[in-house]
Amino acid sequence: MSQLHFNDITYQCAEHETVLDALTRQGVSIPSSCRNGVCQTCMMQSVDANVPSAAQNGLKPTLQAQNYFLACVCHPTEDMTVSLPDNTDRLLSATVTAVRQLNDEIKCVGLDCPSLESYHAGQFINLYQDSECARSYSLASVPTDGYLRLHVRRLPDGRVSNWIHDELKIGDSVQISIPVGSCFYLPDVPQQPLLLIGTGSGLAPLIGIARDALNQQHTGDIYLYHGSHDVAGLYLVDELREMAEHYSNFHYLPCVSGDDVTEQYQAGRAVDVALTAHPDLTGWRVFLCGNPNMVKTARKKAYLAKAAMNDIYADAFLVAGAK
Repeated sequence: MSQLHFNDITYQCAEHETVLDALTRQGVSIPSSCRNGVCQTCMMQSVDANVPSAAQNGLKPTLQAQNYFLACVCHPTEDMTVSLPDNTDRLLSATVTAVRQLNDEIKCVGLDCPSLESYHAGQFINLYQDSECARSYSLASVPTDGYLRLHVRRLPDGRVSNWIHDELKIGDSVQISIPVGSCFYLPDVPQQPLLLIGTGSGLAPLIGIARDALNQQHTGDIYLYHGSHDVAGLYLVDELREMAEHYSNFHYLPCVSGDDVTEQYQAGRAVDVALTAHPDLTGWRVFLCGNPNMVKTARKKAYLAKAAMNDIYADAFLVAGAK
């Protein structure tokens, strides 16, 4: 059993327990969201140079050198003295500029954040309801928009998503993190075909990625498959069809896996429809966003279809507790 020294108090960390779990179990409030080492909301710093390397995966080298780590995946091997970073250096102020209902479950939220210097379309931010409660949302916007755009799905017991749907309004001020994540477009091979597969609000980063690629004069074909159990779960269908008409190399295929599928939609799960249409992904770049089970299955199927692992980018929408 290791000991954690935090704010001049010593806490016990049981075997196989993470720093986050140990501290929250003993009543310490630590900001967190995904609990899977993805969103970086729970980033902490160690005074000692004994941070397990696995707890620093995904952090910039400059942060690793300063002993920053992700508390949700940090299993101490010895005693640690830890602290929270100064949130004023990590959080940015933003103003709500738009709130739009996209379908029965999903709202589009526009944010103006003048202090944000740069980001990649397809990355995600952490949106804070208060100093201790944040959730991760992918960006559907591109840097040239001049504002940020989120697609927020309401979850039945979701503390943050219900707050956004029921209370957030134009003119409100919110706190957000700097955008992070590696699921974004790179213009290094403009002729490379791109395959984008998403479910639910996983459409958000895929729209950003597709728009960013087209803005950067991508010449290869871009195929976007968005799936839902029924037609009501789809959204922005008309806008995406107009986008496909405007760009000859962009192809949008909405998929419905339930019954009564009309000829306007592809019948079946998005990943199955996509891999049936593109059985050989040699040389393709693949982006997968949405339900974790879909992402896991699609990653495996894309690899078996000969997509290189380095060309498969995945963003699973993980639900940690009540969102």
